[in-house]
Amino acid sequence: MPRNEKNIRKHELIGLKVEVISKNKDLNETQGRIINETKNLIIIETKGKEKKILKKGNKFKIKFGNKKETIVKGEDIFGRPEERLKK
Repeated sequence: MPRNEKNIRKHELIGLKVEVISKNKDLNETQGRIINETKNLIIIETKGKEKKILKKGNKFKIKFGNKKETIVKGEDIFGRPEERLKK
């Protein structure tokens, strides 16, 4: 099943490009590639460093395919990745 705006929450996110949309000015517009994911965190590689971002309270602009992107609320992808993929 190809990724699209409607089913991106059910797909693997590791490897996708992402931009953080947050009320926290330190996190806002953080960009990079998702290198890992836990129940509560998305881990992004940005400028050669790893940044751990809480899912709750943040939004993520996820880029996939040919210039396609969608904004996902952290609450929508909260939980263990393997459990989210089974839903």
